[in-house]
Amino acid sequence: MPKLPPLAAIRTFEAAGRLQNFSRAAEELGMTQAAVSYQVRQLEDRLGRALFVREKGRVHLSETGLRLLPAVSNAFASMGDAFAALGSDEADVLTISAMTTFGGTWLSARIGGFQLAYPELAVRMSMNNDLVDFDATNVDVAIRVGHPPWPGLRAEFLYRSHVTPICAPAFLAANRIARPEDLLRVERLAPNDPWWTGWLAAAGVDTVPPPRRSGIELDSQLQEASAVQAGFGIAMMTPLLWRAELDARRLVQPFDTLFEPGTAHYLVHRENRVGVRKIERFREWLRAELDKDRHLLSDRLWTPPS
Repeated sequence: MPKLPPLAAIRTFEAAGRLQNFSRAAEELGMTQAAVSYQVRQLEDRLGRALFVREKGRVHLSETGLRLLPAVSNAFASMGDAFAALGSDEADVLTISAMTTFGGTWLSARIGGFQLAYPELAVRMSMNNDLVDFDATNVDVAIRVGHPPWPGLRAEFLYRSHVTPICAPAFLAANRIARPEDLLRVERLAPNDPWWTGWLAAAGVDTVPPPRRSGIELDSQLQEASAVQAGFGIAMMTPLLWRAELDARRLVQPFDTLFEPGTAHYLVHRENRVGVRKIERFREWLRAELDKDRHLLSDRLWTPPS
């Protein structure tokens, strides 16, 4: 690809040629007339040809300038159209990044309601457990677990992380699970995870930490739910995210005790995007949806960590 002259010089030539006046071009570009004349002269020196004919304090395009101007003007118009289209696309599309479990359960089950409430917005949602790089992606908002503050980001608390053992009804019955201690003798998913130690301690089990053992370890509660429903064991899961399955008795929560790992869920976006309409609409909708579930958890779990 041939090396182009400096873009500033090309832009100055386009304005001066279109307006046929250096003073008016200077006003449009926020430059001095001398700066316009300098940029044009630099471009002419680069090309080795005159782009303007200068006579008696006035200028008009030379033959070379007349040949060059339409192509340059069209190029700037195309670039302007491209950036305008990009801005329009970004204004009309909300891109959400969510952790796999939250995005694949609670949020996926409700996001259609947001679309119905704001049909003018398209929604794109990606689910992964990696921290999103807002500067390298087009993500507008993310739902993440952690401990803010995070530099350059606004983090709005949603709820505290919490887990408890959850399994299939048939597994519960077949293993005659009646007391927390019974979980030490059954198949537990990720049996050496610290969450098990924390929950057993909260439930008052004497054998803490539990003896290490081999077992299945999966990447998310989505995968664990599939294994649990198939009867392969019991897993530490978040009951808020599995309310539909618990209510339908596809899954059961044997005990009321919850363990808090010490983290919390947050809605995150760049500080400089506070007030952006699509982000504010999603934030308001998310808060309203979570408020519908407040009765499912104690007030403590809806209170930000100190």
